[in-house]
Amino acid sequence: QVQLVESGGGLAQPGGSLRLSCAASGFAFGTLPMSWARQAPGKGLEWVAGIYYDSSGRYYPPSVRGRFTISRDNANNMLYLQMNDLKPEDTALYYCVKAWDPSEPTAVRGQGTQVTVSS
Repeated sequence: QVQLVESGGGLAQPGGSLRLSCAASGFAFGTLPMSWARQAPGKGLEWVAGIYYDSSGRYYPPSVRGRFTISRDNANNMLYLQMNDLKPEDTALYYCVKAWDPSEPTAVRGQGTQVTVSS
């Protein structure tokens, strides 16, 4: 079965950095697009990054463009999200998603890793 296990979340100061990781198993990871999404308390799910199966294309919304970088290691079934210049509004539960767009009906999410940005 599909398993997505996120790690790397925690507490960061404004302006700081964190790197999230996602270990994927149970499906042909290297053949599918993947993404990261987040959900802050009381808010809906937000798509924060997407990557093509071969890393040839990426998507970022304006809220994180220039600060976040999505990457993948198909040899080891790993997905990453490098987050720089973190802001308090980046505080959320971050999910690794098996899908290009997390709102797709067939999208599958992991359990999430909490990111808190505060001084």
